[in-house]
Amino acid sequence: MSSVDKTTRAFTFLVNPASGGGAAPAAVVPVAKRLREGGASVEVTYSPGPKAMGALVDAAVERGDIVVSVGGDGMLSSLAGLVANRGGTLAVVPAGRGNDFARMLGLPEDPAELAQILLDSTARAVDLISVTLPGAEPRVVAGSVYCGVDARAGEIVDKAHWLPSQVQYPYAALRALATYKPGHYVVSVDGEEHRFVASNVVVANSAYYGKGMKIAPSAVLDDGLLDVVVIEAASKLALMRSLPKVYDGAHVDLPEVTCLTGRRVEVRADAARPVSVGGDGEPLGSLPPQSGQPAVVEVLPGALRVIA
Repeated sequence: MSSVDKTTRAFTFLVNPASGGGAAPAAVVPVAKRLREGGASVEVTYSPGPKAMGALVDAAVERGDIVVSVGGDGMLSSLAGLVANRGGTLAVVPAGRGNDFARMLGLPEDPAELAQILLDSTARAVDLISVTLPGAEPRVVAGSVYCGVDARAGEIVDKAHWLPSQVQYPYAALRALATYKPGHYVVSVDGEEHRFVASNVVVANSAYYGKGMKIAPSAVLDDGLLDVVVIEAASKLALMRSLPKVYDGAHVDLPEVTCLTGRRVEVRADAARPVSVGGDGEPLGSLPPQSGQPAVVEVLPGALRVIA
């Protein structure tokens, strides 16, 4: 859809009922009510699973609807590539644990304010990320791809539902740091090779991940570039002490942090155990060793139209 008529907007809400510990269904009601009062049509579908998403997006885009992701960053990423490939327009009702892409878009938490944006704002084009692990199909990610201790933290978050949502990410980060072992990374950015002994490598389109951590403060959603942040190996205590700096982006001034930018990033790593890879809160697999074919992360410039 090349443009969206503000006076006749129609929305298809795709809801992940498990997002935010079950908060997503409740998040739909006030926003949908305001949209209908504003003259828009709204259809709500509770996602039956990722395999059915393609058909739902196809039908919505064919009707000319704006597809609305209701859930967290994982739900948004699962829809972003589908909507982009079909030339549709995406909107976001943040209702997950992290909501970092919505944070980057500057979307408000207040349902009335959010509904007004969905009714009145024009769509903007933003970049997406393609990530391909050896032997796997390419995956599309909206916010960031990360390897190492932060991917391990993501795995811990998925098992930390017994904790209040506001402490799940800090708890997972500390747990992951307490048991981490550094990896020997080869990171190539636009063909230029760099080697690091590191705890973490992040390839970011969005500045935020991990529920508000400003991991890549220079990242811009529509600059056609990826921001690469490498946190080199340090003692566990030093990494734990520096964790608060990530929330305002001050960590990039530390001597053990290297920041790079480019359009294509290749990553390989040797470590005591396979290095986990994650993207927007979802596990993606493991990095290949230095002797193997690299994981490839590429920017998809202006791939997605989003209401914000």
